[in-house]
Amino acid sequence: MTRFIHDQFAKDYLEELLKPFGQVEAPSHLAGEIREIDVLFSPVSTQTADIEILGLLGKLAATPAIFEPFRNPASKEEICDCLLKSLEVRGALQREAKRNKNPIATIETPKLWVLTPTASQTLLSGFRAIENPNWPAGIYFLADYLNTAIVAIHQLPRTPETLWLRLLGRETVQKRAIDELETLPTNYPFQQATLELLYNLQQTLKINNSSEPEDKELIMRLAPFYQRDKQQARRDGEEHLILRQLNRRFGEIKSSLIEQIQLLSIEQLENLADALLDFSQLADLETWLKQQKPQ
Repeated sequence: MTRFIHDQFAKDYLEELLKPFGQVEAPSHLAGEIREIDVLFSPVSTQTADIEILGLLGKLAATPAIFEPFRNPASKEEICDCLLKSLEVRGALQREAKRNKNPIATIETPKLWVLTPTASQTLLSGFRAIENPNWPAGIYFLADYLNTAIVAIHQLPRTPETLWLRLLGRETVQKRAIDELETLPTNYPFQQATLELLYNLQQTLKINNSSEPEDKELIMRLAPFYQRDKQQARRDGEEHLILRQLNRRFGEIKSSLIEQIQLLSIEQLENLADALLDFSQLADLETWLKQQKPQ
């Protein structure tokens, strides 16, 4: 089964997004227990980065949090297991407070967020999970003392604020989120890191020869991104090599020439790499560039 591959992607993905903003343990083992928490997050007050860049995920992580992402719809048994882990964490924190003679009331217990691709009304009703008007659709809160919420990813509104959570969805929800990820500026925070994790997921699914139609569709969906990224990496490497050789031969290069080189296609850069062997002065480079038309 490839569920475990997707589960590992979800853990790595959440860790990558959250680590600039606090301490991430993925997974976090409970002392004396065989159970483990998928992602335990503790924000730091001294962090300078703005966690709001993560939209709704940043709001979930504004306070200590336990994230339990599921590839398949979470069952009642799985959610109960998550609740048990959350209560064990609470118990461990209370015991530590007693040892340190700190008031239990001062403990900030991590909130449990169950991230499930879908959630039926029967499941939500069974846990008496209800929506909160102060939160977007798709987030259902259990009784206050349980400190838990179920995030039904398929019900989240299609807005930029929910993008980072919808990438953990399935089928059409995840596909649309990937489409939105592609349209972000190339220097947008976490875009490249997320794409690299998706590439790794794609390659792992290919290596494991997944026969699931959804996995095959995901592999095909990510293929153009993977090829584009490889092409960009090749181009950047060629450009870096050329600028390094020019600096070694002619000293510091004028910014106007660098800008012209940065506009060249990969084919033009390869041609320049061959041509510069015959250059004896920077004027030769300037002449060569004038003969080129950016593609």
